[in-house]
Amino acid sequence: MSIQSPKLSLEHALSSIPSSLRKRLVKNYSTLKNQALEDRHDTIGHQAGKLAEVLLRILQNILTGANTPLSKGLTNFKGECERLEQTPKTAGPEGLRVLMPRALLFLYTLRNKRDFGHAGGEVVANEIDALTAMRVADWCMCELIRVCHSLPLEDAQLLCNAIAERKLAALWNVLGRKRVLYTSLSYRDQTLLLLYSDIETGIPTEDLFEWTEHSNRSNYRRDILAKLHSGRLIEWDKKTEMAIISPSGIDEVENNILPKERKKKKKGAKSAYGLTGQA
Repeated sequence: MSIQSPKLSLEHALSSIPSSLRKRLVKNYSTLKNQALEDRHDTIGHQAGKLAEVLLRILQNILTGANTPLSKGLTNFKGECERLEQTPKTAGPEGLRVLMPRALLFLYTLRNKRDFGHAGGEVVANEIDALTAMRVADWCMCELIRVCHSLPLEDAQLLCNAIAERKLAALWNVLGRKRVLYTSLSYRDQTLLLLYSDIETGIPTEDLFEWTEHSNRSNYRRDILAKLHSGRLIEWDKKTEMAIISPSGIDEVENNILPKERKKKKKGAKSAYGLTGQA
């Protein structure tokens, strides 16, 4: 079974950043990630805007040696981003001088110009807007770690990999294992969900067997992995004992498994508060 490395700290990784900015960054980013795990699409945009404001101040500090105080508002966000782009090449790497200011401006504009949480007469795009904001925020954090980290190279890489990994409320990373928290899911659906969490590199089949807690290894291989493979939902390489989800498998998770479980969860929550039942 693969062993997960000890949890790496953003506080430790970004220790070169002034304490007040670093603490606010970690707080805002943690809040944003929690909202994403809870599928709170209506509030992610607002929190992403807060994160963008902190990241801009960090870039100001790195590239110019001074930053707008946290107690003072940024009256011209676009102008500040453009000013950072004009800093000399010697001020810092292009990722911080050019790419991140543009990413932050997009993030900030998305927050201000899209109606997160408001349903109108047009098609509601809260979910895709929220997912886009989340991934842009993830990229900015990884770029900051890449350039400013105070860790051994291997640990910095692990931290960036952890940020890039898909985080799902249905999954729990614990003691080097992953557990599916939707207990009603079949072994088939649990396997797809586990593979969905790591679509780039795949997962050892031994891990999948242990994580699903199937009772019989041979039956798991025959009834779950082999059938998913023949249905082209996964690619199962018996020689390397690795499995990776296919585009069809991703579609199955995103359009069938997750929506059904979220619907059950919402229905259960309403029932618990007496919001369902016969009229």
